[in-house]
Amino acid sequence: MTQLQTANIDEFKSQFHGEVLLPDDAAYDEVRQIWNAMIDRTPALIARCRSTDDVVQAVGFARQHALLISVRGGGHNIAGNAVCDGGIMADLSLMKNVQVDTNARQATVEPGCILADFDKAAQAHGLATPLGINSTTGVAGLTLGGGFGWLSRKYGMTVDNLLSAEVVTADGKQVHASETENPDLFWGLRGGGGNFGIVTSFQFQLHPVGPDVLCGLIVFPFDQAKTVLTQFARFTQTMPDELNVWMVTRKAPPLPFLPEAVHGKEIIVLALCYAGDPAEGAKLIEPLRGFGTVVGEHVGVQPYIAWQQTFDPLLAPGARNYWKSHNFSQLSDGVIDAILEYAAKLPSPQCEIFIGTIGGQTTRVAPQAMAYSSREANYVMNVHGRWESAADDERCIAWAREFFAKSQPFASSGAYINFLTQEETDRIAFAYGATYNRLVEIKKKYDPTNLFRMNQNIKPV
Repeated sequence: MTQLQTANIDEFKSQFHGEVLLPDDAAYDEVRQIWNAMIDRTPALIARCRSTDDVVQAVGFARQHALLISVRGGGHNIAGNAVCDGGIMADLSLMKNVQVDTNARQATVEPGCILADFDKAAQAHGLATPLGINSTTGVAGLTLGGGFGWLSRKYGMTVDNLLSAEVVTADGKQVHASETENPDLFWGLRGGGGNFGIVTSFQFQLHPVGPDVLCGLIVFPFDQAKTVLTQFARFTQTMPDELNVWMVTRKAPPLPFLPEAVHGKEIIVLALCYAGDPAEGAKLIEPLRGFGTVVGEHVGVQPYIAWQQTFDPLLAPGARNYWKSHNFSQLSDGVIDAILEYAAKLPSPQCEIFIGTIGGQTTRVAPQAMAYSSREANYVMNVHGRWESAADDERCIAWAREFFAKSQPFASSGAYINFLTQEETDRIAFAYGATYNRLVEIKKKYDPTNLFRMNQNIKPV
């Protein structure tokens, strides 16, 4: 580091109220680590922001010194966009305040919150908004890419429930974005990723949920997978919005409600959540048990917060992850056959294929109402490659890519931007479809030099 560089950093520290970490600092290595262990990058500086003013300082420093800037909320993005090499990492994970207005049923959420933070604050009042299914996911990244989960069929995508946002733009200005103020920016934020600035506050609409819900898992043997998947495809086309049922195929972990005979063997899992009266939900889910021979079941009424954390042990940080994803308007025989073929040759005990069912309210919003446009999608598939050793990289990645290619002919238009890996820049325009050209124009207006490019980047050209 030259004297000039040292002087620049010292000046930045004098104006910054959070913590600044350099590579020689004791906490640097821990803070730069993110959820996906395949990502190993070393920023020149980590700016741990505590306030909007800190964010303004970080953006200004990056702009002044032509530094690459990455933004960490929860650090959960599969492409590793939270951390950069050689630039400045704006770490927002200390900004974790949540305020709930019970009268308006609204919440104001800072960008360092994970889903667990938001759910805990809202559920204290019997309220929630649609979020993801892994409670350690960051609220910010999930929201900016679209966001979906157990409540989406009833209440829409996460971005459908975003009311406004406070944003620090590339020129360091603090901007309020809503339907009535800077509506073009607000339109772009709802699905456009981190392309237009750093969001320092989100305002969400909340809905009555729980606090106890009917939810759980029903498990079938893999030799009945064809029948189970076919019936799952039919059932999910007509189920009420309050009910959501997802499908996961993987090797059985040693869960206490599964017999030892199936541990380590391929299984088909139906995961369900009913956002309504549990007694009514119990009647609606009864047909699921008739899809095949149930080898294990863990279904009942439990706190919604607990259900939101159910899958956390299977998605803990520190493993190597590689994803591929398609949207589907329907689950045809072709895609079911592809699932069966590749589920029969999972390359690691942690690899899985999941089908997240959306539809319902997510399809009732006009395709160009906001940046997220995949309104014809009733299902989102994640080919989830996950393993421990770098020696298995080639085998596990090849499996995911081959299955992605095999299932592609049956996919619908668009893609879920949060599931794109760092190598899929050629799919960004496809992911947005008809909204992409407008996103380019918004990018030109708010970030003409592409300062914010550690994302699924929309280039201002």
